Formats: sequence, C-alpha cells, structure tokens
Amino acid sequence: MGRVTAIDTEGTNLTFHIESPITNELKIDQSISHNGVCLTVTSLTDTSYTVTAVDETLKKTNLGQLAVGDLVNLERCMPATGRFDGHIVQGHVDQTGTCVNVQDMDGSWLYDFQYDPAVGNITVEKGSICINGVSLTVFDSHDDGFRVTIIPYTYEHTTFCNLRPGHVVNLEFDIVGKYIKKMLSAYK
Repeated sequence: MGRVTAIDTEGTNLTFHIESPITNELKIDQSISHNGVCLTVTSLTDTSYTVTAVDETLKKTNLGQLAVGDLVNLERCMPATGRFDGHIVQGHVDQTGTCVNVQDMDGSWLYDFQYDPAVGNITVEKGSICINGVSLTVFDSHDDGFRVTIIPYTYEHTTFCNLRPGHVVNLEFDIVGKYIKKMLSAYK
C-alpha cells in the first residue's frame, strides 16, 4: 500500500503524491496500479513519487474521492519474464461499484458489492473480479452484484481493512468474460 501525502489540481487533472515502500524501486515513466488504475510515474523523491489522473480517469474511477492521508493499493506491472500468480488483470477500470455489506466471519470477511448492470459488465460464478486493484474470485454472482471472501493476509495488506458499506470501489471485470460477451453479442 501507499499513502497519499498531497494532491495538486492542474486544470481538470489531479496529481497525487504517494509515499510508499516501493518508491526506491521505481523509475519515471513506469506504470503502477493505484486502486486498480494504471498511472504513470512522473517524478520521484527518496520516499515518494507522483502520478497524474486525467479527467476521463477521474470520471470513471474512485480516484477523485481520495484525500490526503488515504491509503491506496499499489501493484507494479508484471515483467515479461514473470509468472502469472493469479488472475489476468490489466489496470483498466471498467466502472465503479459500491460496497453494500461487510461480514466478519471470524477468520475471513465477506464483502457484498453492487454495480450498475446497464454499463454492460457481468460477473460469473468463480470468475475473477478486480476490486481497487485486488484480484479476487467471485461467488454469489447476480445481475447487479456479487460477493467475495477476504483472507486475513489480504485484509491486513490492502485497503480492504478500511472498506465499509457505502464506499465506492473501482471494478475491473474478468477479461475472458468481456471477450466472450463481445463475441456473443456479434451473433445477436
């Protein structure tokens, strides 16, 4: 995770100053996922870096709601020689959704989310979903929502520990599901 230390407004853009433990590994012009949104590193100091979100990104994600002091989930791009250790995600948010319920299950947490199905995205049972940059497995999939379970490690090392009902989240839907849906729609 990283912490927002400052936010600058530049026209319709927001530039975020992020303090993180991975700052010393970064280079200017690298893409880093911030709550699931791929942004380019534009400057560096010893302990922080900056990224800019343009108006289009701010309209389609929850980044415009960030405040100084907020934590963000960070993920670096996979190197070409790396292994896939989970679901295929791109850092391209499809739409936002809302957390509607959190249940402490004494060793795990259940989170319920709703989203606007009119945008055209779908979830499938046991398919993947990326929530604020965290790739998870869907269950209890329905037309406008789904559930996920969070293990203690994920709860403690991501912003899920701060997520409450009413919070808006960034959603990236299963890429395979998106392609299949697009191909099938051509046959209608």
